[in-house]
Amino acid sequence: MEKIWDMLAGAAGNIVTAVIVGVVGFFVIKYAMKLLSKAKGFEKLDQTTSRFILNGIRWLLYAVLLIAVIGILGVPMASVVAVLASCGLAVGMALQGALGNLAGGILLMVMRPFKVGDYIEAAGASGVVESIRLFYTVVLTVDNKRVTIPNGSLMNSNVTDYTAEPTRRVDLVFSCAKSEKPAEIQQCILDAVASSKYALRDPEPFARVSGGTNEAMEFTVRVWCETANYWDLYFELNQSIVEAFAAKGVQAPAMRILNEKA
Repeated sequence: MEKIWDMLAGAAGNIVTAVIVGVVGFFVIKYAMKLLSKAKGFEKLDQTTSRFILNGIRWLLYAVLLIAVIGILGVPMASVVAVLASCGLAVGMALQGALGNLAGGILLMVMRPFKVGDYIEAAGASGVVESIRLFYTVVLTVDNKRVTIPNGSLMNSNVTDYTAEPTRRVDLVFSCAKSEKPAEIQQCILDAVASSKYALRDPEPFARVSGGTNEAMEFTVRVWCETANYWDLYFELNQSIVEAFAAKGVQAPAMRILNEKA
């Protein structure tokens, strides 16, 4: 017991110093990262790249702090390296998922299939990319739910980026009774499209008969717009075309069947 107390007394100074260094180092790193994030060099980078680099620097600084604390405690670094080397295989197998996510994060930064602010669908989730971190990517859904996707899963799945291109196409299908004249219905649809401020004139809007049944004709409508206006145009066309049909007295298939039975 005397030997144990002597050892503890001798190590007390190192333990206190290590605790102080650890606490002070934690706050210094936090403050340094805050200053670094406001540096002009990082302000010139896009959010995807800057956040990824800052996360990497933060983890590196914490690793340096941990090594410094271990050194203050008097633990020989050679022994630490030997222990890590002997446990390397077990640690590697236990952390293979995490390492795969780390590799995925690096590949995401190199390949750049999407960036912060894009609306994507991947790995069973869809939403706006909030951040791309070392091990996972955070996505916010349209109903404001936070979804955390491992980077390894993102790199091994199909990723659909809905906002990557400046323009998108709205595809809709409308039906009417087969007794209607196709040319008149087509012109009715195009007139409704032309009244929209979101619809682009080039490429030219498309409206054609695309199918039907014994009682109905189906018209496929394709209209291009700027990506930011996709949903505005989508809902506007649904309403304006239905209203245009009603104003011209266009019959729906069910209405035609009821009229025939009457």
